[in-house]
Amino acid sequence: MTPKEVLALCREKEVKAVDLRFMDFPGMWQHFTIPVSSLTEEVFREGVGFDGSSIRGWQRINESDMLVIPEPDTAMLDPFCQLRTLAMICNIQDPITREDYTRDPRNVARKAANYLRSTGIADTCYVGPECEFFIFDDIRFEQSNNFGFYYIDSIEGQWNRGREEKPNLGSKLRFKEGYFPVPPSDHLMDIRNEMMQLLIECGIEVEAQHHEVATGGQAEIDMRYDHLVAMADKVMIYKYIVKNVARRHNKLVTFMPKPLFDDNGSGMHCHLSLWKGGENLFAGSRYAGLSEMALYAIGGILKHAPALLAFCAPTTNSYKRLVPGYEAPVNLAYSQRNRSAAIRIPMYSPNPKTKRIEFRCPDPSCNPYLAFAAMLMAMIDGIQNKIDPGPPLDKDIYDLDPEELKGVPKTPGSLEEALQALREDHEFLLRGDVFTEDVIDTWIWYKTEREVDAVRIRPHPYEFCLYADI
Repeated sequence: MTPKEVLALCREKEVKAVDLRFMDFPGMWQHFTIPVSSLTEEVFREGVGFDGSSIRGWQRINESDMLVIPEPDTAMLDPFCQLRTLAMICNIQDPITREDYTRDPRNVARKAANYLRSTGIADTCYVGPECEFFIFDDIRFEQSNNFGFYYIDSIEGQWNRGREEKPNLGSKLRFKEGYFPVPPSDHLMDIRNEMMQLLIECGIEVEAQHHEVATGGQAEIDMRYDHLVAMADKVMIYKYIVKNVARRHNKLVTFMPKPLFDDNGSGMHCHLSLWKGGENLFAGSRYAGLSEMALYAIGGILKHAPALLAFCAPTTNSYKRLVPGYEAPVNLAYSQRNRSAAIRIPMYSPNPKTKRIEFRCPDPSCNPYLAFAAMLMAMIDGIQNKIDPGPPLDKDIYDLDPEELKGVPKTPGSLEEALQALREDHEFLLRGDVFTEDVIDTWIWYKTEREVDAVRIRPHPYEFCLYADI
């Protein structure tokens, strides 16, 4: 879509307001709104100013002026605003140099896609993320100097089997049995259908929706794959839509990876493939129908996985999901069909166009622009340096005896460990100026000071169960 076509759409649909959206550094959408009369072709060239010092991880106050540059291809009628509103995703520029801002996550993703093309390896990286989330009926939490707690509730949660509901109609999903009985056990069919339909109306192709494994409202809606930058845009639209549909029904959606103890967490398994001239370069005659290039790409991801997880599993809570026994891989191996491996090769179809690899460690708390870019850079490094992933592990890794398991590398056990891995291993991210030292340093500083240290110095509720009577 061109700027002229966006303006024509505004006239045709009688748009009254234009919402300009962009991504902050950690991964939350930000926005401000202008009247439609202020949207001109010049705005698409010159941008609109805002205060960059108020955005997490961005400018200092003495360098605060920044520009949003609307991307016309992302224009979408917002389905939730009472006033007819057109939303557009924006890129960020410095108003003096007119250079794209290094800490704009969308800029990092765009640079990664451009770098791939410049290598000659491929012209397109396709990404297909499976975003899981919980739909809760109630969530309360607080932290102060002398207390801290959280409380979660869901009408279908197993813990409500004995609750006075006048009447309690049963149909409470047992732990790990949410995948996927029909209603009435599945309480959320209509809400997920509404989410799915709105996604389709907003231009996102949906492949399926279903309940996920955990009790308490875990859900998944699968989008059809797209190229890297467009897919990151779609993840943000996806989150916006499912959260606001839930809000319509007086419920809430969270993409927090592990909100419930002793049940499955929410992952974002990422299906990845590289294409050139319309040909899938990952299809071949090697293991599981993969090409040699695909195996090298796997080698790159496995080699750099500890550092990748600083972007792909970027919260302290992420490492409560990455534990054995909950379909969340902690062992860095690859295998066909095997969901206990960090990288799985799906075997649903013999069609070479469907051949891809699935990286199962990421979760939906990530900033998709940074996570997808980092995964691509690891694959490129694996291909350029012909990194051998070693033999596949076609066993249930959780059932391996200790001697067999000893030689299988592990994912980091905490965000702190992942950030340390990123400190020691990020040269592959700097190639082509995709990530910069400034981006890496700021990410490590922000995550360490605002999250790792903030959690580390506070008492945990379970510590009182362990130690209060000492």
